[in-house]
Amino acid sequence: MRRIIPTDFIASDRGGVVENRHSVHATITDAAGNLLYAVGDPYRMILARSAAKSAQGLAILETGAVDIFDFDDADLAFMCASNSSEERHIARAWSMLSKVSASEDDLRCSGYPPLSETVQRAWIKSDFTPTPVCSNCSGKHVGMIAGAKVLGGDVADYHLSTHPVQMHVKRVVDDVCGLGENGSVWGLDGCNLPAPAFELHYLAHMNAKSAAAADATASGSSTSSRTKALSRVFQAMWQHPEFVARENRFCTILMTAFQGLLIGKLGADACYVIGIRGCEQTRCLGAEGAIGISVKIEDGNIHVLYLAVAEILEQLKIGEPEMRQALSAFHHQRVFNTVNVQTGKFSPCFQVRAA
Repeated sequence: MRRIIPTDFIASDRGGVVENRHSVHATITDAAGNLLYAVGDPYRMILARSAAKSAQGLAILETGAVDIFDFDDADLAFMCASNSSEERHIARAWSMLSKVSASEDDLRCSGYPPLSETVQRAWIKSDFTPTPVCSNCSGKHVGMIAGAKVLGGDVADYHLSTHPVQMHVKRVVDDVCGLGENGSVWGLDGCNLPAPAFELHYLAHMNAKSAAAADATASGSSTSSRTKALSRVFQAMWQHPEFVARENRFCTILMTAFQGLLIGKLGADACYVIGIRGCEQTRCLGAEGAIGISVKIEDGNIHVLYLAVAEILEQLKIGEPEMRQALSAFHHQRVFNTVNVQTGKFSPCFQVRAA
């Protein structure tokens, strides 16, 4: 029987013997949606999950709800977050609920184990039972309530795909991704909100447009409302990375290290997206300005995902060496046993290729 071995993967070994191969898919596009580079299958159908939150946040912003309810840019970043359920995150969710005159009972998410191991241990020690305001998607849910109040419809049903706010979100996501008439397919996310699915390259295109909007706004070359809104989301995320994730998580370290050059966002089951503003390196890669990168690990391993993202940034030479060095702990991963003896390592076995 013929063995099928992935050609683009990250390998983990034990004593030099390859134990696992994790297939990698990635795309690099420009802001016009042109596919520039790829790894694996750039046309793989994916559920973007939380990697689409910046576009969902854009949709809420475009309802006018952010300004109507006096949300600040940290609130906007929190709408795009997969937060760690730290005290500051829970407090932010309560504050946003107050601004929209809503209660925790209005949330259609639930409480579940946090993304932070530190928070999880504290909850276990105190026998704490998380409630909906503790959800890592609480910011997005409050944003949806705010949008629902502006657009009309029963707030109690804001999470349903047929609600005006979700239909608006779908139109905005399809538009900003450049999906055309066919549009996206939508499933149901873990937090009980609709989640978009489309080919991997569309996810990169979405964030390339956000980065290009940040460039256009900074230069004063565009005054369109969509460009301003995309730029505002970009600025909110990189300026408040602690509300997009937390201090020692990949998203926060990435955006802090690259100092406004890019934004990055994790999606569940190992999906990641980055929007990079135009710079000398993006031009060297064949783009006139901004680019987007999207990555999917076939088996859903998030630790491997972070390694793949760091490796792609290294191969493309995005940012200064010291910026990429900040990701070293994610990039150069080793395997240890229960007595802290190294037993192996993870190794990238792929090369970004011209599309």
